[in-house]
Amino acid sequence: MLAPRVIRLLEDIVGSEQVTTDSTDMLCYSYDATQQTFLPDAVVFPENAEQVSLIMKMANVENIPVFPRGAGSGFTGGSLPTKGGVVLVTSRMDRIIEIDEDNLVATVQPGVVTEQFQQAVEKVGLFYPPDPASLKFSTLGGNAAECAGGPRCVKYGVTKDYILGLQVVTPQGDIIRTGGATMKGVVGYDLTKLMVGSEGTLGIITELIIKLLPLPEAKKTMLIMFNSIDGAAQAVSAIIRGKIIPTTLEFMDAATIDCVRKATDMELPEQAQAVLIVEVDGDADLIEKQAKRILEIVQPLGVVATRVAITAAESEDIWKVRRSVSASLRNVNPDKFNEDICVPRSKVPEMIRKVDLIAQKYDIPIVNFGHAGDGNIHVNIMIDSKVADQAERAEKAIKEVFAGALALGGTMSGEHGVGNTKAPYIPMELDPAAVAYMKAIKQALDPKNVLNPGKILLEDLETIEQAKQAN
Repeated sequence: MLAPRVIRLLEDIVGSEQVTTDSTDMLCYSYDATQQTFLPDAVVFPENAEQVSLIMKMANVENIPVFPRGAGSGFTGGSLPTKGGVVLVTSRMDRIIEIDEDNLVATVQPGVVTEQFQQAVEKVGLFYPPDPASLKFSTLGGNAAECAGGPRCVKYGVTKDYILGLQVVTPQGDIIRTGGATMKGVVGYDLTKLMVGSEGTLGIITELIIKLLPLPEAKKTMLIMFNSIDGAAQAVSAIIRGKIIPTTLEFMDAATIDCVRKATDMELPEQAQAVLIVEVDGDADLIEKQAKRILEIVQPLGVVATRVAITAAESEDIWKVRRSVSASLRNVNPDKFNEDICVPRSKVPEMIRKVDLIAQKYDIPIVNFGHAGDGNIHVNIMIDSKVADQAERAEKAIKEVFAGALALGGTMSGEHGVGNTKAPYIPMELDPAAVAYMKAIKQALDPKNVLNPGKILLEDLETIEQAKQAN
């Protein structure tokens, strides 16, 4: 619990109406998509970098942990207040400062909602490609902190590929700028890339300079159903070998298709064991040619049926198949562990087979879907937490899923980050020297470990477990 004088210090910085210690209010900022719960001691809502700076300077003097938070939509616990302290919410910092149509850049504050930003730039004929599934409520600051991805990454890349510069408040309260609005810049270390994906452990992002692209003229969406996951995976490689890089290459396995069938009235043939949603964008004439060529390429690979959207409404209907997945999973079991492994795209079928064996071994349903174009598989381990030992079996299954991905040259996280949920598994992927290097960076920039402690690095895991038990 924070001392009353510390609460008064926070109120002096941001105003009394922008600080809360009410238990009901704080509960709203105690959890994220992992459904873990850690109650903070206070929640504060700054409106600018100067206020964030003063909060961090006070936190260093008082040795109080601060946990930056955007919309709280993360899947790995990155924003959770695992040691109490102060949750610093960036929702009031939500201005689009400038959209520079001449230089194709925008300057924004971290609390801008991703979809709202996309809509704003599209109104002037520009395009911001990163599209995490949470885009309707996730914020650009959180996207940058986690280096968010999404379906369009296969063609356009992830969040880090669009962040040119940042304003950052350091753990000790300094306000610095990294990078800038130019397309080139190699002065000093690349602190922008260091901050993007650091999960709020090395600095608090208070402004972003974002690269934009011209808005594609048109897009075309196709739903292609296969009689095997191997055929679908071969299709992905064949399309790219055919010198076509689609905007999206989304896949669903047989278990996912079965969930969609049970939860919706969408007609998916019984012989369909895998589905690809393929979308191309660009010049209208070019995408017609690309769509035709894609259908020719995949036809020999066990295609059961295809659906090609002619209108925007038909395209939306195809995407409803993908969007219906998350809701339909609850029909399998009420609780889930959503992991986001990534393997070389040619290894997707082998990884799916590994996952199927793990599901059989631990007698737990596992449903797979994701971004086939870049090998990013969302492995959903479905359990009923009220059933004895299911959670324990799920934990063992998760470790084997990670091991399987690493054995195929992959990674245990393609876009969700590490947070506190994957921190125990870091030694499976990174060698001790690399971990020591990361710890040295954290120690140098945040010697008192006041900024988002307990995330990514392993030293605070015992404290995390104690906090879980206390809550």
